[in-house]
Amino acid sequence: MTARTLSLPSFSLRFVHVWRRNRLVWRKLAIASALGNFADPMLYLLGLGYGLGAMLPEVGGMPYIAFLAAGMVCSSTMMSASFEAMYSGFSRMHVQKTWEAIMNAPLTLDDVVLGEIAWAASKSFLSGIAVLAIAWVLGLVASPLAFLLLPLVFLIGLAFAGMGLIMTALAPNYDFFTYYFTLAITPMMLVCGVFFPVEQLPGWLQGVVQLLPLTHAVAISRPLMTGVAPPDALLHVAVLVAYACAGFYVALVLTRRRLLN
Repeated sequence: MTARTLSLPSFSLRFVHVWRRNRLVWRKLAIASALGNFADPMLYLLGLGYGLGAMLPEVGGMPYIAFLAAGMVCSSTMMSASFEAMYSGFSRMHVQKTWEAIMNAPLTLDDVVLGEIAWAASKSFLSGIAVLAIAWVLGLVASPLAFLLLPLVFLIGLAFAGMGLIMTALAPNYDFFTYYFTLAITPMMLVCGVFFPVEQLPGWLQGVVQLLPLTHAVAISRPLMTGVAPPDALLHVAVLVAYACAGFYVALVLTRRRLLN
């Protein structure tokens, strides 16, 4: 790779124009998009929360549906950010050539990638907050501390948007994303504390999941929803920030290699 490809990002407020362009396009399909992002986590929350929860004792000192709700806020954010960064991002980068058109204006590729990550995080923020709102309506939010989830959800979106754009930069076609969902996203949903406590896993696997961003997202969100200050909150936030920053940089490097070399 060249020095230009590996150079540090050049930040500017021009990325806002990329974000705004994507928002204007999304507004035309907002209702259908919102329903799609909203339905899946709601099926999990209501189906498993009430169905499976009726057969379970308290989990982690709370009803199972309340335990599940915190995990679903994080997993819904993860899924929405990943879908937007990959499928929609790939369409704009490769199929529609929107990124190339944008760069004919006085914007750089750094602006485009930052704008894409910010937009994916913003869209995933709506998904996560929608699940949180339903949890509040169902009486599953026990404390005003849950308002601290607002910046957390956006940070989760940034972390997974960066990882999604890495896949976009590597993808030859849409089918490529199936590998990421099968080998990364689905396993994280299953082992990172969304459906059951991480402590139920074998010891060696508990160590592995501590390296995954969703584990740290859930570890903060669940205490906040129950009115408890999260233990090791700074560590969990630091891990998510590290994933967001590293994901952005790696995605930018790979995108530069793909589009500029």
